[in-house]
Amino acid sequence: MELLTINNVWMMICTALVFFMHLGFSLLEIGLTRQKNTLNILFKNIFIITIGLLLYCLVGFNLMYPGFEEGASGFFGFAGFGLSSPLNVEGTLDLAYNAGYTYWTDFLFQGMFAATAATIVSGAVAERIKIGPFMIFVIIYVGIVYPIAGSWKWGGGFLDSLETPFYDFAGSTLVHSVGGWAALVAVWLLGSRIGKFKDGKPQAIPGHNIPLATAGVLILWLGWFGFNGGSVLSADPALTSLTLVTTSLAAAAGGVIAFLVSTLMYKNYDLTMFLNGILGGLVGITAGADLMSPTDAILIGGIAGAIIVFGVALIDKLKLDDPVGAIAVHLICGIWGTLAVGIFGEKAGGAQIVSQLIGIASYAAFCIVTSFIILFALKKTVGIRVSEKEELEGLDGFEHGMDAYPDFRLNEH
Repeated sequence: MELLTINNVWMMICTALVFFMHLGFSLLEIGLTRQKNTLNILFKNIFIITIGLLLYCLVGFNLMYPGFEEGASGFFGFAGFGLSSPLNVEGTLDLAYNAGYTYWTDFLFQGMFAATAATIVSGAVAERIKIGPFMIFVIIYVGIVYPIAGSWKWGGGFLDSLETPFYDFAGSTLVHSVGGWAALVAVWLLGSRIGKFKDGKPQAIPGHNIPLATAGVLILWLGWFGFNGGSVLSADPALTSLTLVTTSLAAAAGGVIAFLVSTLMYKNYDLTMFLNGILGGLVGITAGADLMSPTDAILIGGIAGAIIVFGVALIDKLKLDDPVGAIAVHLICGIWGTLAVGIFGEKAGGAQIVSQLIGIASYAAFCIVTSFIILFALKKTVGIRVSEKEELEGLDGFEHGMDAYPDFRLNEH
């Protein structure tokens, strides 16, 4: 009983830290975008965490952990609506990965992850998406798409049943790439913000509050201790300690390398690139944080930091407008982190790399197709982009009827 209590308390602390990440995402997104859209972004982030938890309770948790029977395809299963199945009468659930914490803690910890996937999309589509269609997208993507995708690995599905099982410790692919693929599709269907590209060349649209963006990144780094530390699924002192060390070293290396590479390329000390480098390092280590040595973690994070700089340049070259760098951070570094499991650490080897590639391809196909169907249907019916006037004057006034800073209104266009 004492061990159950220790494990459960640790998992609840990690749940709180992952919840705290939603504040980090909110501050990062508003800091890197313009003042006139602040309320709109905050509204989206609050909607994501609230509706995400409700959907995960009603359908998501049992879609993600359906209890695949022996011989099942491992693609889709459903254990029923709500959290009142006979399995949890005693407050526990017999899942293969369960390390002795309660069913309720398990649900809440996993629910925080589900909401994170949609938050990634929110930043990429900032400043020009209609809030109504965005909310419809979130309901379908978080309620159905994310948990089905999650079941393929964490729910004991087909990727977990490969001869060499696909490995994703805390979600470089299952969370970050799932959000990143949807963000890529959404940005492509939406088009760029007015003024982002002039004569085919990208123009900087500065964020209105870089101190808030910096605070957001530091909060996200702190929250990642719960994101990765909780994914140990117990309070095992050796594994949790190692995971927090590899997580921090990858973040630090990602930031330093991103700032160095961007300084060499652009001849200035770009704080936003430094910040995204930290996030890239965090995303990169997430798939294998429990398997890596400190040196491995530094290498994985450092490579992710370089990837960020080139990834942001690539997104601009493709004339895709991602105001916060979400695609480079969560998708490209998510792919890198997933592949790194087969290159570094305990599972390094050709067979593991093949399994990682199968996992990456499976999630890419599923997420691209589903997000395209949802968003394209919305685009052709209710429309997904605000009018030119609304975009120029700001979404806060048109969609929310108020300003985030009414005493400091700037004339932004």
